[in-house]
This record gives sequence, C-alpha cells and structure tokens, in this order.
Amino acid sequence: MTLSLPFSHSSLHYHHHHHPFPLFLSPSRRFQWPRMLSSLPSDNLLLLLGATGSGKSSLSIDIAARFPSEIINSDKMQLYRGLDVTTNKLPFSDRRGVPHHLLGDFDPLAGEVSAAAFRSQASAVISGVVSRGNLPVVVGGSNSYIHALVTAGLDQDYDVFDGPLNRVSAEFRYRCCFLWVDVSFPVLKQYLSKRVDDMLEAGMVGELAEFYDPEMAETEPRVGLRKAIGVPEFEEFFRRYHPKGREYREGDPLRSGAYEEAVRKIKENTWQLTKRQLGKIGRLRMAGWDLKRVDATAAVVAVLASEAAEKRSEIWEAQVVEPSVKIVKRFIEE
Repeated sequence: MTLSLPFSHSSLHYHHHHHPFPLFLSPSRRFQWPRMLSSLPSDNLLLLLGATGSGKSSLSIDIAARFPSEIINSDKMQLYRGLDVTTNKLPFSDRRGVPHHLLGDFDPLAGEVSAAAFRSQASAVISGVVSRGNLPVVVGGSNSYIHALVTAGLDQDYDVFDGPLNRVSAEFRYRCCFLWVDVSFPVLKQYLSKRVDDMLEAGMVGELAEFYDPEMAETEPRVGLRKAIGVPEFEEFFRRYHPKGREYREGDPLRSGAYEEAVRKIKENTWQLTKRQLGKIGRLRMAGWDLKRVDATAAVVAVLASEAAEKRSEIWEAQVVEPSVKIVKRFIEE
C-alpha cells in the first residue's frame, strides 16, 4: 500500500494561483485618481515598510486606487521568478491593473541580487514611473534594500544593520514619505501561522517539489531564491522522501512527522524573520527616519476572528487606508 503525498501529483504542474492572502483587498474599489499629481516633484517617493504579513501589498493597491501610482517591489525573495505561493507574490488578479516592477523579474539561477544591484535597477524604474507622471511606491519588507535605495551613500562591504547604529544613514537621495504598517507581534505571529497553513492549501508543497533539485541542494551554496523560507525546510524533507517517490507505506509515522517538522520550522523561521524586520525598523527610527506608523492590528484580529468580509473591510478602511491616504495626500501637497 502506498502513502499519498501531502500534495496531489497534479499540483506538481504549477499554474498561476489565486492567493488566499492578503485578505483586505476590496474588489469593488474603483480608481479615484485626483488631478493633483500632474506636477509631482521628480524626487517624490512613497515607501511602505513593515514586517511580513502586515498588509503592505493590500495597502499599496488601495493607495493606487486613489493616486496614480506604480509599485516597485523591494522584497528580496519576490524579485525572483518562481515560487509565487511560497514567496507570497501578489497574484495578477489582485493587482487591479496597477503596474508592478521588479516582481518576479530576476532569474532564480543567476545568483544573488545585491543591494547595489537593487539600488541601480530600482532607481531606473523610479525615473520611468516619474516620467509617466505617476507616484513611485516602493513596497516590501527587505529594509536593507530600502536603505540602499534611498540613502545618499552605499558601502557594499557591509550590512548597515550589522554593527553600530551610526551606519544607518538618514541622508536621503529622494524626498521620502515612509508609511510603516505595524501589527502587534503576538497577533502577527498568530496570523503568520494561519497564513502558512493557507499557503500549504494553496499548493506551496507542490511548488517546492517542482523547484527541488537534489544535486543543487547537496552541492550549490544557498543564494537567491533558495534562501526563501520554505525551500531549505522542505529540501530536508525531500532528501528523505523524494517528491517523485511512491515507495512509502501508508500511515508511515516517520514521514508524517518529517512533514509536520518542516511546517513547524517554516512557521518558526517566519516568526524569526519578522522579529529581525521589526528590529531593523526600530534602528531606522532611532537613526532619525520619520516613519509614519499605521496600526493594522485590529484589521488582522478581524481576519483571525473570521469576521464577515464587509466588517473586515470596514476596519481596514477606517484604521489603515484612511489614515494612510491622509498622510500621502499631505506629502504630495506639501
């Protein structure tokens, strides 16, 4: 008797998914672009910061519904093609026609995208966005990329967050507006655990199985997309239970245990990533970055409580979108 895999065989053939997250997007939202942006200063830059799972992608779409904008991804893992579920890329269907840049644009096998490379690519994209009369909106949780992009100097020899605080610069190349989407850590931790479960249901393991290369897993250094949370955890599982294998006995407790351990590690490593991200945001604030904090905790609590979609949307609009729009409007009009 053979044991079925924790994913269907057909799921190894990956197609565009409909992602279960983010949950805050309002399908009926119509674009309400004002005329005020026709003479935007060429150095205006809006940046959405926050830990993974805090709702940055949702908010960026809501902002783009009110201001003519284009979105530039600054999430390290989302730069690369592939693993769309694992890296939580916003699906095309949820982008509402808003142009997205540097999202799945890089070859995952071509090596690491350095902070300097990101700065160069993103700077060119920003120039193009501005030339079209739109507001560039940088969205992502990779604070080292954001620091590299917006600060005047860039020393490629070290990570500014690894060492003395004075390495973090507050001398900016752009006129920046920083929106920090914050969620209480205990609430966010619970939400991220749920999100991992939803990602598994959305086909994450099948996607990782298709990505798995036994030879590369044994010999190649871990760079680029292979650093994404989920890849190393399931590589360990696939080494013991190859995704193409069918030789396992039904009810094998060792195999079930190995699968559950991989999932547990993904959740734990996601929580640890969140802590590091919040630590870096704290350092940015201490170095003098003026981060406008927007509290999305109540909106996430509503998701966890399985509130009706209309109720969730009301909380998100009132507590996250409306204050954010006021901040952006003030920034543009100054």
